[in-house]
Amino acid sequence: MQVSVEAGEGLERKLTVQVPAETVEMEVNNRLNSIKNTVRIDGFRPGKVPFKVVKQKYSGTILQEVAGELMQRTFQEAVTQEKLQPAGEPVIQTQELALGQAMEYTATFEIYPEVTLAPVADLAVEKVEASVDDSDVEKMIDVLRKQKMDWSEVDRASANDDRISIDFVGSVDGEKFDGGSANDMPVVLGAGQMIPGFEEHLKGLKAGDETTFKVSFPEDYASSELAGKEAEFAVTVKKVEEPKMPELDEAFAKAFGVESGDVEQLKTDIRANMERELGRKLRSILKANVMEALVTANAIDVPTAIVQQEAETLKKQTEVQTPGSNVTAEAFMDDAKRRVQLGMILAEVAKISELQIDADMIKERVEDMAKDYDDPSEFVNYYMGNQELLSGIQTLVMEDKVVDWVAEQASISTKNSTFDEVMNPETGKTA
Repeated sequence: MQVSVEAGEGLERKLTVQVPAETVEMEVNNRLNSIKNTVRIDGFRPGKVPFKVVKQKYSGTILQEVAGELMQRTFQEAVTQEKLQPAGEPVIQTQELALGQAMEYTATFEIYPEVTLAPVADLAVEKVEASVDDSDVEKMIDVLRKQKMDWSEVDRASANDDRISIDFVGSVDGEKFDGGSANDMPVVLGAGQMIPGFEEHLKGLKAGDETTFKVSFPEDYASSELAGKEAEFAVTVKKVEEPKMPELDEAFAKAFGVESGDVEQLKTDIRANMERELGRKLRSILKANVMEALVTANAIDVPTAIVQQEAETLKKQTEVQTPGSNVTAEAFMDDAKRRVQLGMILAEVAKISELQIDADMIKERVEDMAKDYDDPSEFVNYYMGNQELLSGIQTLVMEDKVVDWVAEQASISTKNSTFDEVMNPETGKTA
């Protein structure tokens, strides 16, 4: 077997393989001999058909079968011989086949690149640090109290944070429009439920008051027929209610799962949950920063075929999560390329660092995930009994090991932050 390799653009390789005529003919003859005792040809008794006749009648068909098998086998032998790692299926082109002649074909494919990592010690990675303070716990308790908040009707003028019930009729150029009217609609003043300016006109009104005012719809309003237009609203206030926060007492603690009703125990539980969530978030930030540093420092070319496969996977995941999203794989190509690059880089890091994971690490990760569920043992049993799910956990655990290893080797800069800044980066607030 003769093999030659040509390098194409990027990772493309063109492999030319020539199988000697003797090899092809021997394979064909062996196949013909294996069938000559079973074929039926008019004029000959079964098992008595001369080999020459069998060859004349079946050699063409057998040659095609043998050629397919030889290409499959010799292709694997050739890429092994040339130390190539094909990515995706090869495109095969064959020369005309004829018994007594060498079989030649070309296989065009992409290969996986050789990954040579930049020194990990040269990577600069930011590590964010934060803790849960007493004030953070108090803020979280306020959030929980708001979740259990009730409303109490009052006989006074409305103010910010009050909830008022209104009837209203809206019109544009004197004509009512769809969705512009409602009865007994609750509006929390200051919550931004309505279009800009609407709620401002409702402050200072009491039950029974009527008012008429004009406001404009935003230019980017969802309805193009109303976007940017001025509307007039006639409003009648039905009632005004003020928020009534629940007391931080035994009943409140029980409402959040503390059977004893101990408020201090509730605070302890809340802090533990917050610390667990903060730890996960900080870990996620560190992981993202490590990944970004690795990708930035190791710009590797990746096989288009593998990127396309990954893009298809992302497309299918989106379709499952958002039915009717009508997205194309092309929209995910950039994300897919980054994921493939990162996967190759992480595999190389795991290889050079000789990182290993075991069953205990996987189970520990599953048990940590289970803490968020009402029945942790049921969650653990479900995951531990599903090999496909465990495979995904195994990948996450290995990624964590890689992150730890890189963080130990790289140049780490520390950024001190607060619970709010970490958990709510857009607002820095808990509510």
